[in-house]
Amino acid sequence: MTATPDPTSVAPDPASATPTSPHFVAATRAFYDAIAEDYAERFRDELAAKPLERAVLSAYAELVGAGGRVADLGCGPGRVTGFLGARGLDVCGLDLSESMLAVARRENPTIRFERGSMLELDFADGSLAGVVSFYSSIHTPVEKLPALFTEFHRVLAPGGHLLLAFQVGDEPRHFDRPWGHPVTLDFERRRPERMAELLTAAGFAVLWRTVREPVLAESTPHAFLIARRPTAPDV
Repeated sequence: MTATPDPTSVAPDPASATPTSPHFVAATRAFYDAIAEDYAERFRDELAAKPLERAVLSAYAELVGAGGRVADLGCGPGRVTGFLGARGLDVCGLDLSESMLAVARRENPTIRFERGSMLELDFADGSLAGVVSFYSSIHTPVEKLPALFTEFHRVLAPGGHLLLAFQVGDEPRHFDRPWGHPVTLDFERRRPERMAELLTAAGFAVLWRTVREPVLAESTPHAFLIARRPTAPDV
């Protein structure tokens, strides 16, 4: 569930599983614990080379409003968390991987980072102004996306905004032994129209959907969706 430049679901590591952890959650944690330092170094300046991503994040921060309480879910090394914090949001980061969280805390010492799962958020109902899932819903099997988006809806206050980013496509991309680490993963790709349908079914109003073509060494388009939890109707 860590934010990535390409989307994922990974091979299992039984040693990292718990009796209540879904298989894919334990697998994701094990993968990112293994590659955290290499990942953080390789993608340290990624946002600097991607003006559209910076524009999307800045527009999102403006929608939420200065001081809005936002959770960056699957925050990884915290680069998006730090970017949003610098734009006036009261942002915290959540991730499965303690190794990724160690990097995030080191790089962003004034921001709070906690370990946790996106499917079981430790936030009260309606307590957040924003939820960000920047290349992290890609770790969730497609059949569990409705439950994931329902959880996002639960923690957002009426009028709160959700930002999703993911690669576009129908087939996952498989990675084996990244940077020589003995782990594998599949990066799950999604269709923007299907993601919008799932968000609508979970109670969101989709405000903005955009797709950009591949840049740098990418092989697929990337999609960005912003959705809003509607306010209560007038009575």
